[in-house]
Amino acid sequence: MTETTVQPKRIGLLIWMILTQLLAAVSLVPWSVATIMSLAAGGGSDGIPMWMIAVWSYPIFLIVIIVGAWVSYNKRKNALAAILSALLLVPLVMLVLAISFM
Repeated sequence: MTETTVQPKRIGLLIWMILTQLLAAVSLVPWSVATIMSLAAGGGSDGIPMWMIAVWSYPIFLIVIIVGAWVSYNKRKNALAAILSALLLVPLVMLVLAISFM
C-alpha cells in the first residue's frame, strides 16, 4: 500500500518570489548611480565612511536574501520564503520614501 500525500499548490508564493526578485533587480539601476555618486563624494583620506559601505554592500544583501528565500522555498518553509522575499522590498520602499520627501 502506498500512501500519497497531496501537496498544496504554491503558485502564489512562486509568483510573489519572482515579482519581488525582479523589483530588486530593477533597484540595482539606481544603486549603480548611487555607487558612482558615492565614489565622487568620498574623496577624503579618512577612510571609507559607513554609509559608503552600506551603499556598496547592497548587492550582497540581495544575493543573501534571494538564496535564503529559494532555500526556504525548496524546504517547503513557505512563510519564511515569503518573509524573506518581502525583505527585498524594504530598501526599495526606503528609496522611494527618501526621494518623495526630498
